[in-house]
Amino acid sequence: MKIEILGTGCPKCKKLMELVAEAVKELGITAEVSKVEKINDIMNYGVMMTPALVVDGKVVVAGRLSSKDEIKKWLSGDAPKSGGCSCGTGCCS
Repeated sequence: MKIEILGTGCPKCKKLMELVAEAVKELGITAEVSKVEKINDIMNYGVMMTPALVVDGKVVVAGRLSSKDEIKKWLSGDAPKSGGCSCGTGCCS
């Protein structure tokens, strides 16, 4: 599994990185976790607000800090596959 944290280094982006690391550890899954901080790389995902979480190339949430429980659902495949954006329209799905 490949997990990317999109963000320029703001406190919420750093917190998302911590929560993802905790979720990966608690779930006992193997994942490559990386940060994407260059604005052009972030925009390539269609993300205009950070932090954002990308799982296996798919933006699952953008523009807000997710809870650890939410993150665990996305990583385990138990979360809904649409409506991951902060505006609720599903544009990031």
